[in-house]
Amino acid sequence: MSAEDRFIWLNGEIIHLNDAKINVLSPTAQFGANVFEGIRCYWNEEYKKLYAFRLGDHYNRLKESIKIFRINAQYTKEELLYALKEVIKKNDYKEDIAVRQTVFIDGFGTWSSKEPTGMFVAPVPKPRIVYTDDTGLRCGISSWQRISDKNLSPRVKSGANYINSRMAQLEAIEHGYDSAIFLNEQGKVSEGPGSCLFIYKSNKFITPPLTSSVLDSITRNTLIRLISEELCMEVEERDIDRTELYVADEVFLCGSAMEIMPVKAIDGYVIGTGKYGSYTKKLHDKYLDVVTGKLCKYSMWIEEI
Repeated sequence: MSAEDRFIWLNGEIIHLNDAKINVLSPTAQFGANVFEGIRCYWNEEYKKLYAFRLGDHYNRLKESIKIFRINAQYTKEELLYALKEVIKKNDYKEDIAVRQTVFIDGFGTWSSKEPTGMFVAPVPKPRIVYTDDTGLRCGISSWQRISDKNLSPRVKSGANYINSRMAQLEAIEHGYDSAIFLNEQGKVSEGPGSCLFIYKSNKFITPPLTSSVLDSITRNTLIRLISEELCMEVEERDIDRTELYVADEVFLCGSAMEIMPVKAIDGYVIGTGKYGSYTKKLHDKYLDVVTGKLCKYSMWIEEI
């Protein structure tokens, strides 16, 4: 099934994508007044099953975003889960997919409106990453500062917040890079556009703390657990200086959409060997084992669709 020829959930109905309409004058269309989750589901070919990853945690974060953004929406976790499962089943997906589940402000209001609200759930095929010698990004430090809890809190997954990432990503591409890395208002490393960051140096992994203007990322939290429990290695959460990136042995960005993406160079400085690092690869392999239901130890994180 193509990305265009599919069904989505919109306000209680499953309809064809071409029939899904939202008012162009709504606050979500004009001002990005919405909150969302990007949820990955992975196909296990051996068991012929599709598993959604950490749904409960995604819905906890979605409800927190709804609260902080002051949207008058009262969806229960059961209602959120029902919508997601039904639209995936309607599309009959038997492959890896990504699902965007968005709660938005509809109607004819303004940027300060809290209601009326709607919800759509849009699944789309998205294969997992397969590492090759060319896998990896060339990044540049962005001139744009990462948003903080003083302005547009990165704790909220709001459509409007991602304009910050848009500016950094487009700037990076204009400068010949694949992606960007943000610094926060203290000048410390924050994250990438829509992704968190880890470095590997001196036999341990290091990642900026949540107070460094980073999203409270479910993937980040997952990897911290896997590094400690599966790789039996240390993870240090602390501020990272820009120049630490240049001399790191390995660097990667991570998130539900990109999984674990190696960074090959930053500002022209080659990271490690200039290819994906061995520890990054080991971590990605463990991550795929978890999300596809192959490690029973983490079965509480997967939901069979």
